[in-house]
Amino acid sequence: MQNISSLSTNRAFLYGDAVFETVKILNSKVLFLEDHYFRLMSSMRILRMEIPMNFTMEYFENVILSEVKLNNIDSSARARITVYRKDGGYYLPQDNNVAFEILVSKLEKSFYEIENSDYEVDIYKDFYVSKQLISTLKSTNKIINIVGSIYAKENGYDNCLLLNEDKNIVEALNGNIFMLKDGILSTPPISDGCLNGIMRKQILSIAKKIDTIEMVENSISPFDLQKADELFITNVIKGIQPITKYRKKEYLNNMSNLLLNKLNEQIKNF
Repeated sequence: MQNISSLSTNRAFLYGDAVFETVKILNSKVLFLEDHYFRLMSSMRILRMEIPMNFTMEYFENVILSEVKLNNIDSSARARITVYRKDGGYYLPQDNNVAFEILVSKLEKSFYEIENSDYEVDIYKDFYVSKQLISTLKSTNKIINIVGSIYAKENGYDNCLLLNEDKNIVEALNGNIFMLKDGILSTPPISDGCLNGIMRKQILSIAKKIDTIEMVENSISPFDLQKADELFITNVIKGIQPITKYRKKEYLNNMSNLLLNKLNEQIKNF
């Protein structure tokens, strides 16, 4: 683990010049390790960060597991590794070498669970997500998610859905969005500007093996929400979060439970 530099010169703090991965650890194993590692490497390349020669997948895994073991929480934990460009320069960096910081915390529940409670959302319309590659990265530029979260809290919602400039639904504040309608399970394509989510990838893979539904990547309009049978949000820490209400429309969670059970079966074999 490397110590973060002074905030007065740290580029992650000054310019949001950083990317991060949040991973779930279960029984001393990093879930979806390969997917997390290659997404991080891809993000670093897109942002023209220099990838250290020793930053292999094994190194990535070892530094995370070492930190959770040091804190005696390796049975069930979350870890965030933030990679930032080293100090120097203004908008133009002095060089592209990187450092990183790891933060870990204990998770009370090992496997994924769905809480049978109300979960209401609204659409956040003040700002939009751009339909471009940089929007799909897990960078530290998350100001839309922050002000959207404040809006949700001030108005009594559990979450909000974000729009792109085409006024299509892109994602939730903290994860990807899926919609079930008439036997078709859909999620916005990466080209719409949504986060290239790790749990999104897992659910796509699991859903394509279910004969009773068709899995597609299609744009979702706000009008589609009113006709949907189910809506749910996915991320690596929560797994699947069913949405129970949007405006006057209420939703089921049968598909959410089916997918969650299959997800838990999958991670038991890790």
